[in-house]
Amino acid sequence: MTTEQGVLRFSIIMTFVLAGFGILFGLLSGSFSIVFDGLYALTDASMTVLSLLVTNLIAASTAGGPTKSKLVANFTMGFWHLEPMVLGLNGTLLIGASIYALINAIGSLMSGGRVLNFDLAIVYAVVTVALSIGMALYGMKANKAIRSDFLAMDAKAWVMSAALTAALLVAFIFGYFIQGTRLQWMSPYVDPAILAVVCLVVIPIPFGTVRRALADILLVTPAELKQHVDEVAEVIVARYGFLSYRSYVARVGRGRQIELYFIVPTGWPAKRLEEWDRIRDEISEAIGGDTADRWLTIVFTTDEEWADGTPREVIE
Repeated sequence: MTTEQGVLRFSIIMTFVLAGFGILFGLLSGSFSIVFDGLYALTDASMTVLSLLVTNLIAASTAGGPTKSKLVANFTMGFWHLEPMVLGLNGTLLIGASIYALINAIGSLMSGGRVLNFDLAIVYAVVTVALSIGMALYGMKANKAIRSDFLAMDAKAWVMSAALTAALLVAFIFGYFIQGTRLQWMSPYVDPAILAVVCLVVIPIPFGTVRRALADILLVTPAELKQHVDEVAEVIVARYGFLSYRSYVARVGRGRQIELYFIVPTGWPAKRLEEWDRIRDEISEAIGGDTADRWLTIVFTTDEEWADGTPREVIE
């Protein structure tokens, strides 16, 4: 069975291979756009290594055995919070690298461009497009069953790589065919011009990932999940005669953290713990998504201050 970690490992290997391939061919051909393509891939690969580390930690912390015991002892709240941090850092670095390359491209255009070996550039572009398309298809197919944000972003990165390198290929072919013609004066501008275009396309792409990662880091309440939890809680309140409830919901990477406080009338007849547990199970089943990535806390109390999180005075 294909695992998230296995797909990421293979992606890392292929990304490092293409990064080295790009930097080498970029230097040999004199193309800064190819060098940028390689450095972009290298940055992405480094972040994928971090992603793999985080997925391994999450998998280990949600599995059984002695490894989990050691991790839980030091990280009782799990590792979900690392996922949006890595995704946000990845997107930010890619945006920064693209802006830097754009500035260099503009500077090169203003200084007369640069001459490059179009033969080597075309070879690089053809090989990279083919491999990138293959990796994108492989990642998307694997993620249909796994449903991982990391794999989704990784597949998106391969699609981006294929599209951007295809743009380079078109530009290099154009530069190749204008050699010896009256348009040859344009050839030094082909590389910086296509680099500038590629950067303008690439820069906005990671913004969605960065925005979502920031929302997860700041524990912004996901509206859809909050609405679902509230609907379940309202049904439970009406069914059992509770006074009200308080719900607190957050998404942290793949983790879903849900806290529900039900306000019980004072003076109610005592219930056995098994009865309260049965109500909890009913609520859990109604909320759904009972996986290792769901953190659900259900509290029954007569004290609204507990439910509201109101600070209490400490009496010594």
